Amino acid sequence: MIVELAVTDAQVDACYPAMRELRPHIDAQQFVSIVRDLQRDGYMLAALIVDGRVTAVAGFRIKRTLFCDTFLYVDDLATLSTEQSKGRGKVLLNWLREYAGAAHCADIRLDSGLQRIDAHRFYERNGLESTALHFREILDRRVPWSALPSLAT
Repeated sequence: MIVELAVTDAQVDACYPAMRELRPHIDAQQFVSIVRDLQRDGYMLAALIVDGRVTAVAGFRIKRTLFCDTFLYVDDLATLSTEQSKGRGKVLLNWLREYAGAAHCADIRLDSGLQRIDAHRFYERNGLESTALHFREILDRRVPWSALPSLAT
């Protein structure tokens, strides 16, 4: 059992079955391209490999904001359904902790949908605590750029 960053297109593509467990809306044909776009903004994809196949994945990035010090943000943490309850998620979470430490991060953060009760239990069992609520508003993205107010003063 090893964890490695998915760097090549083939490595990224091998992560798709595990990622599909969490993100079923992403088309297999577009997955590598989407990951490549995200990587331009600092996204990294870690793969847990058991017996030559990816059994779990973690998409993450290192961030820094005004409200807190540098932290590792977990975008995605997914395990193949056939591999759940075998400690795969815990191995990846521990790897993320080590990575965060090496990157001088103050903490690890993630958001989780309110409906994902089992995931919340997993996070709590593994030392993460719920510290905030995440709010959003769905916007009409059909507004043309030219209609946006100027930010110039």
